[in-house]
Amino acid sequence: MESKNITTTVREFVLLGLTQNDKLQYFLYVIFFLIYVTTWLLNLTIIATVAVDQQLHTPMYFLLANLAVLDISDSSVNTPKLLSGLLSQHTVISFHECFLQVFFFHFMAGAMSFLLVAMTVDRYVAICEPLRYLAIMSWNTCTALVAAAWCGGFLHSITQTLFLLQLPFCGPNVLDNFYCDIPQIIELACTDTRTAELQMVLNSGGILITLFVTLIISYIVILLKIRTRITEGKRKALSTCGTHIIVVSLIFIPCIFTYAQPSKKYPGDKVASIVYTVVTPMLNPMIYTLRNTEMKKAIRRTLGKIFLSAGIQKPDRTVDPKT
Repeated sequence: MESKNITTTVREFVLLGLTQNDKLQYFLYVIFFLIYVTTWLLNLTIIATVAVDQQLHTPMYFLLANLAVLDISDSSVNTPKLLSGLLSQHTVISFHECFLQVFFFHFMAGAMSFLLVAMTVDRYVAICEPLRYLAIMSWNTCTALVAAAWCGGFLHSITQTLFLLQLPFCGPNVLDNFYCDIPQIIELACTDTRTAELQMVLNSGGILITLFVTLIISYIVILLKIRTRITEGKRKALSTCGTHIIVVSLIFIPCIFTYAQPSKKYPGDKVASIVYTVVTPMLNPMIYTLRNTEMKKAIRRTLGKIFLSAGIQKPDRTVDPKT
């Protein structure tokens, strides 16, 4: 059936959420609410510290602050809907709100993926070209890398969203997920979806696989450089890179399974969605930033200034006039 002969009659979608078990819903609500609050607190702390502390006005921390902004934005697209859905049997979302959610989720997630590549470039230059680091990673270069990441995320998302909007929706409107996403929406289209699935594989799946392979190869090269060039702090540097590889794998592998294989459902699909929409924005600041000694010192300096400006200091000892 040709899609041009069908008009969209669906005005809202029903999100089934994670589970229909009442007791489990309340338990999950508490867990995910705490994760969401922690995500905000950790990332806001990083953003404020980098903005206030002059010693952190360097390319690396500029990139890390942008990652913190993206973590907050990415988490805030889907987590509030997840939390509201856990307090009800199902959640209704309007047609336009659903597609706005798709757009902003893929915009933020896409920008984050490209930014991780930019951060790998920064680490490569710092390790392999330490004497030329500031010359190569100038502010113009850093700004260009960040702008390219945001533009890449926008182009990826707008292309995917506009393509989805061309599909007609005239029948079922139940999405078996806790947020609107491309695979579930395509399933509800009242037309042949093979072209839409191919577009999803090429746009989302292709980008994810390319970036993931690029990141893994880059980290392998960095690890080899660390083994051959660095003597002081080698164990810590190797540990940091190894942790980054684990986090990158945690982000990209579930996404690749979701977007690179159309019409294939797995028992752990919702668990994978939780990992890269809710958990990852909390893990990123812990792994990429808060393990950094210089960042920890800067946070303590910033908190000290805040407490002093608020007048929180030790009270003066009172002197007895009789003595």
